[in-house]
Amino acid sequence: MSFVPAMTPPSAADAARRGASAAMIRLRPYQSEVARAVLDSVMHRRGLTFTVEMARQAGKNELSAYLQMVLLLRNAARGGSIVKAAPTFHPQALISIQRILKRLDENGLGRISRLEKGSILHVGRCRAVYLSAHPTANVVGQTADLLLEIDEAQDVSPDKFNRDFRPMAAAQNATTVLYGTAWRGDSLLEHVKAADPTGTADGASEAAGARRHFRFAWQDVARHNPPYGAFVETERQRLGEDHPLFRTQYDLLPLDETTRLFNAGQLAQLRGDHPRQDAPRPGAAYIAGLDLAGAPIAISTPEWGASRAVARDETVLTIGEAVPGAEGGEPQIRVVQHYHWRGEPHAALMDQLADLLKNVWRARRVAVDATGIGEPTAAALRRQMGQAVQPVVFTQQAKSRLGFELLALVNAGRLRLYAHDHSPESTAVLHQTRHAQAEHHANRTMNFYVPEREGHDDFLISLALLAHASAGEGGARRAIGRPRPGGA
Repeated sequence: MSFVPAMTPPSAADAARRGASAAMIRLRPYQSEVARAVLDSVMHRRGLTFTVEMARQAGKNELSAYLQMVLLLRNAARGGSIVKAAPTFHPQALISIQRILKRLDENGLGRISRLEKGSILHVGRCRAVYLSAHPTANVVGQTADLLLEIDEAQDVSPDKFNRDFRPMAAAQNATTVLYGTAWRGDSLLEHVKAADPTGTADGASEAAGARRHFRFAWQDVARHNPPYGAFVETERQRLGEDHPLFRTQYDLLPLDETTRLFNAGQLAQLRGDHPRQDAPRPGAAYIAGLDLAGAPIAISTPEWGASRAVARDETVLTIGEAVPGAEGGEPQIRVVQHYHWRGEPHAALMDQLADLLKNVWRARRVAVDATGIGEPTAAALRRQMGQAVQPVVFTQQAKSRLGFELLALVNAGRLRLYAHDHSPESTAVLHQTRHAQAEHHANRTMNFYVPEREGHDDFLISLALLAHASAGEGGARRAIGRPRPGGA
């Protein structure tokens, strides 16, 4: 641990002097390096723009709180303003407010600070304003005299930043800091790094004599915090190095906007050598994923001559056997059977689905597509099977979680398809996994699908629902998806 010297205003109250000398916020060496560069730019009115990429939970929010405390105290007598924005006000900006208030209280500075309108923090004559950087947020009119901070900048629109936030620093040539992790190659962080003509590959800005770009991947953090390194090693084994969340949040490697969902290695991991099963094995445990066909759509073809309603996709039921892991480890999920129906109304399938799941395979859990017209079928199955049925409504966030769960299971070597038997079902699932695309959105969510030219994605979605159903096997479920906003 190390400290960056605190700059206490000569006219601050005794409480402020006590707080500054007591400890303020303890920083690790990599945080201190950033703090020194930012404070130097602020004090000398250099107006530099910094990008700070830190692995998830490496302490970027503590660094931000430290900078705010130093500048609020140093300018308490003469005044000035800080602006900090986050992709959302609630909860992200609100978490930053709660953090700085807690740090002020811990250092005996609560009595010289006050919060106005829930978003403006005053320490003497200096203030910090907390804003939402959502595309619809009205933030025009604010000014950053000292410091402009953008949190989770990879989730902030470059247009929003350039139009509404960048001008806030202009009047007093304020310093700007953008914090975040990697995501897509066209994110705000990547834009700002690319726009700096003096920044070198390792972040040193030779012409200006100051480092502008700071990047601390998980290995850099682990050198100063071994328990953190042990945690990330566990995450690497659980998610896999190729998992989008591990690549971006810990390795800090940006993703292409659209790419294959599975690479060649992952496809090889999916291929199993166990036989397909027509019936359950005695004593084995089974789970299932059920993707229900969407409503028919009207299309027109030359051979039909007129518009005709056809099934958009198929109803696909994937059965998986949960095979216990060695020495109490996580179980492996072996796909052992597929069922599929084309053009059959859900109501007509209800009795057969219930019989297969409840009486034949005795599924312990089944994740069911409950989106739109699938909701009544999911509800009916739940009435018959109780909490074994897990309805899934396909929102952007929900489908993203399914994709991340599926990738984590594949990367861990815990999901295997039955040996290719050249059946229509085996051929379909191999085709869909081979052609599946992943589309990474700016808000750190992912959509996955099979391009229309390659057919449907019903076997793929059913497989993802099976992965979702498997989350409770072998112990407590751990969420895989978008991290909690406001992480340190």
